[in-house]
This record gives sequence, structure tokens and C-alpha cells, in this order.
Amino acid sequence: MSQKIVIAGTGFAGVWAALSATRAIALASKEEAVEVIVVSPTPNLVIRPRLYEAVLENMDPDVGALLAAVGARHLPGLVETIDVDRRTIKVARVSGGHETIAYDRFILATGSQLFHPAVPGLKEYAFNTDQLETARDLDAHLKALASKPETSARNTVVIAGGGLTGLEAATEMPIRLRAALGADAQFRVILIDTADQPGGSMGVAPQPYFAEALTHAGVEVRSAVRVDAIDAGSVTLSSGEQIETNTVVWAAGVRASPLTEQIAGERDAFGRIVGDAFLHAPAAEGIFVTGDAVRAATDDIGNVAAMSCQHALSLGRVAGHNAAAELVGLPLHPYSQPKYVTCVDLGDWGALFTEGWDRQVQLTRDEAKAVKQEINRVWIYPPAPDRDAVFAVANPDYVIVP
Repeated sequence: MSQKIVIAGTGFAGVWAALSATRAIALASKEEAVEVIVVSPTPNLVIRPRLYEAVLENMDPDVGALLAAVGARHLPGLVETIDVDRRTIKVARVSGGHETIAYDRFILATGSQLFHPAVPGLKEYAFNTDQLETARDLDAHLKALASKPETSARNTVVIAGGGLTGLEAATEMPIRLRAALGADAQFRVILIDTADQPGGSMGVAPQPYFAEALTHAGVEVRSAVRVDAIDAGSVTLSSGEQIETNTVVWAAGVRASPLTEQIAGERDAFGRIVGDAFLHAPAAEGIFVTGDAVRAATDDIGNVAAMSCQHALSLGRVAGHNAAAELVGLPLHPYSQPKYVTCVDLGDWGALFTEGWDRQVQLTRDEAKAVKQEINRVWIYPPAPDRDAVFAVANPDYVIVP
């Protein structure tokens, strides 16, 4: 009977965990002894970092042929429960019914989801770009605005959240509104942030560029306030200000997948399980955590992986390799990703490219935009289903950075 590695999720970390695991199995010539099963509703990798964009084609490439090419099996379903003691998972099959699968190693790569605090009206009235379906809902709503009576509420978009997702959504929004309402349309885009200034988590160096890009786009900013309530025609801020709007885009952070709650262990403020150097869940034997589900040190000076595709690609490779290595007798590989870059799309102004955890600005405007487009449209997409070519880049210490 073959041993089984079961991977939950076909996001960046899940796909690369599968590619790295099958590579390690092939290196040990154990293809007949170890099976890799990937569980997700469909064999698609959603390009989540791009969902703020106006054009949503090819945002969920099919990875079925890729997984098959390296010898992994895709199971259409959703992991509902994890039984750590029995080493089994219960899967709700897309075709109907449930299936219990025993595993020798389990990799949790189900990512994260948008944070929904208890804000009245948030779930009923706000849009978001967290998943492809919700991004399409927002796109359809924006395109339908022109058919509605012209009012202040129709012509105002509020973005709640001044992190990188909020910045990208806000600076892209004027482009989308001109396309929907006409080149000469009068509209407002308002960015709401609880911090003193948008993008504050990136430190001091990028701030003048963010401010310039927001001004260039005509985006109004409300800092140090939060959204207290949302209804069909307005938002109310903690300052007491009420803004008439039919379009609220929620971009106020993410939390780790709820499946992390079924695995014992220490967690951080985002719900991520604190993993060890090899991405084990330390309190759950046989389980690895990766991508947005794990809090992992990137170096030995205190930096921790961000909840980003940049880190998920490497985290997936390491978790997949180590899960397989434990079964086939290869050395484990500790996770390390000391080089860190950030590239933020800022609409018509361009983009901002920084290096290091202190975010030193390296490129701006058109130069940075070219890098951002290369990242978004090429580097983060899954490779072609060529087994040898995939295995050449699926090793656990392979890192793609500009």
C-alpha cells in the first residue's frame, strides 16, 4: 500500500507544495511508493494579487494538466475536518457525498480570507476583491453604474483599508470609473484608513510616493478613522462623517483559513500557526503548514514571512519537499527567504518597487510598473506542464525575485 501526502489547496503554496513533493519523490525513485493528492474544489490557481484590476480574464489558470504531468492527483472537493490523532481528513466531494482519506503527511495550504469584523452592513452592502467571484461582482456593479440615475452616491466609491490592497484598489479605481461612466465623468474615490497614513506598514521611505500617487489619481484620504456602518446609500465613519455612496470596497486585511483552528499550536494575530524551521505544525505530528496558514521566520534577525504570493511560492516548495523527504529518506530543508521585495501598483502614476524589510525605494513610476506587470503576468503564473522543466525549478531553495 502506498503512502499518501495530502495537500489542501491549489493556491500558490498548494500548487508548489505538490510540485516540490513530487520532485523529491522522483529524486528518490519512489513514485510507486508515495502518492500525492491535492484537494480543492477545482484544479485552478486564482491569481489573487491581481483581482483589483479591471480585466479579470485568465485570473484562474487550470493546473490540472500540470499536476498530472508531475504525477499528482487532483481530488475535486473541500477539506472539512482534520483528525490529527487518526491522521485522516474528511472531504466534501464536489460530485456529492463525503470521503475520508488517510494520510501519512498532510500539508495545509488553504491560504487566507478577507477579515470581516462586526461592522453593521458589511456583509450585505460591501464589495471586495478577495476572491475571483467577488471581484467579478464588483466589476459587474461598476459597469452597471452608468445605467443608474446620476447621484452623489452613484458617483462615489469608498475604499475601506489603506494597506497595499487598498492602495492598489484606490489608485486603479479612477481608471475603472472613467471606463464605466465616461472619460469626462465627475466622481469621487475616497480611501479610509485607520492608520495615520495609507501604506504606513511599509515604513517611512515609500510614504511620499504613495501620497504623490494618490494625489495624481485624485483620491481623497481619510486617515485615523474607521468605517462604523454601511448601508445601501452611505458609510458612516468613526469621526461621525457620513459619505453618500453606493459602492464600498472592503480591503481591511485578511486572516488565515479557518482550517488552522483544527490544528493545535501557537497562533499569531492573523490566525497563522507558528511553524518550525521545516514548516511542521509543532503540536500536530505529520502535519505541515504553509503559505498564509503559517507564521514562519524568513531569516535569523526577526523577520517573518508576509501573507503574500512572493512568500507562498517558497513556503510551498519547502513544505512539499519536507513532507516527501520524511517519507523517502531525503534530508529536510529549512525554510529561509531573506531577500524581500515589494512592488505596489499605483494606477496611472505607475508603481513603486522597494527592496529589503526597510523598504528602500529602488524604482518608481514607469520603470516599476514594467516590473510589476512582469511579476503579475509572468512570474507568479504556474509553469507549463513539462515535468522536467518543472522539477528544475521546484527545489526548495529556488526563489524567484527581481
